[in-house]
Amino acid sequence: MVRCALRRRESGRDQRGAAAVEFALVAPLLIMLVFGIIGYGMMLSFRQTLSQAATEGARAAAVQLDGSKRDESATAALDDALGALEVGGTTLACGEAHVTCEVDPPVSCGPAQCVTVTVSYPYRDHPVVPTLPFLDQTLPETLTYSATVRVS
Repeated sequence: MVRCALRRRESGRDQRGAAAVEFALVAPLLIMLVFGIIGYGMMLSFRQTLSQAATEGARAAAVQLDGSKRDESATAALDDALGALEVGGTTLACGEAHVTCEVDPPVSCGPAQCVTVTVSYPYRDHPVVPTLPFLDQTLPETLTYSATVRVS
């Protein structure tokens, strides 16, 4: 009987450092997963704001009655929508902070005229949150959104 008890203790001593070794093997994977989830969540939020900015710019261009001021109205609406975003301490605006905004002149789309606004941002080169060196290749290179609205 005494032998059994001793054997059990000895087998427990063999397992003493196993948990630390397992944690050391699994922890880097867990950390990568957490950083990936945070990075992609921020990217999706940023993407939604760019999409909304393109929609606001197109709407502003569509309701502008003076055709010569259509670009100014669209750019002002884009800047207002993008003003909520800040990357690296810089507030985003059209033509600044790597943001490209284009307002196409109205073209016919069926019986009406339509205006298209496009917003682009080089996300891989300038991400919202820093990424781990090997995870940055999984991010999209450029986020581009277009919105087309019928001119009233």
